[in-house]
Amino acid sequence: MKIGIVGFPGSGKTTLFNLLTGAAVSGFEAGRAELHTGVARVPDDRLTRLSAIFKPEKTVFAAFEVVDLKGIVKGERQGLEIKEFRDADALLHVVRAFPDPAGLPPAPKQDIADLETELILADLEVVERRLAKLEASLKRKRVDAEEKQQAILQRLKASLEEATPIRALDLSDDEAKAIRGFTFLSEKPILHCLNLAEPDIAKGEALAAAFGLEEITRRPGTVVGWVSAVIEGEIARLDPAARAAFLADLGLREPAIARVLKECYALLGLVSFFTVGDDEVRAWSIRAGTRAQDAAGVVHSDMARGFIRAEVAGYDELIAANGSMAELKQKGRLRLEGKDYPVKDGEIFHIRFNVGKGS
Repeated sequence: MKIGIVGFPGSGKTTLFNLLTGAAVSGFEAGRAELHTGVARVPDDRLTRLSAIFKPEKTVFAAFEVVDLKGIVKGERQGLEIKEFRDADALLHVVRAFPDPAGLPPAPKQDIADLETELILADLEVVERRLAKLEASLKRKRVDAEEKQQAILQRLKASLEEATPIRALDLSDDEAKAIRGFTFLSEKPILHCLNLAEPDIAKGEALAAAFGLEEITRRPGTVVGWVSAVIEGEIARLDPAARAAFLADLGLREPAIARVLKECYALLGLVSFFTVGDDEVRAWSIRAGTRAQDAAGVVHSDMARGFIRAEVAGYDELIAANGSMAELKQKGRLRLEGKDYPVKDGEIFHIRFNVGKGS
């Protein structure tokens, strides 16, 4: 799963990319690549606690891919056509919420509107090109599949021309499937992340109202968050004791970048289940509602192919038993679930399978 970082020049995109991925890139230069790529690991206190109990050789946190697109200039959308960016499953829009070097005050509401306009216009160009090809093709020969696609795209065109992003439309499953290959940008869920100056950190939770963004927070597939990328960079360089003191001074329980990582993970529609043992404690990423057999396939294809049953424990139950699956089994709290069981976030799985058994 992939998050695409987008924003206007000077918003702090690449600083945030470095914080999310642990990279150390310094921005984009003329004639150089227009994308940075990396992997972000999602902090999870539950996994940390399980690791403390099992003391494994390796602890593996959930992760997702991140691509950082070169800052787009209003009215110039060429960069939005880069395949690696269009293939992203969700977007992280970094919004300047601090004065620029010339002292110009931030205008988050306008920047969000301008960014949405660029995404909508980029999608409209794709729709118009495809409709032109369909019209020519249908003049030569009527094909049911093409006529259906034409009808869907005409609906999208009308909405886009009204400045309505595709994510706001109530598409049926069949309609969504029919347009999946177009990787429309305004269809993707989006996190508008306000990049704050240090004095505004303590007001983070109230900034949506302060900047007049309440209506934006109510849009479908849209989240408004905040971070101060520069301050987070300073926090990341501190030792644990100094970091805790610095966070306390700022009035924060944890680095804000941890919250942004979790918001991105949720935006991608992901939840985690855990496998535990002396060798490894790991969080596995799946879409919410994934069947147990399909979740087993995330661990290894043989586990899905030869799936028999999953032994399932709730996180709180396992913690209360100090990590003892045997104790849970003895108390009747270790459940056996079949292949169609919908896996829930935070559950611990032990998968029974037989490689000689077909699915």
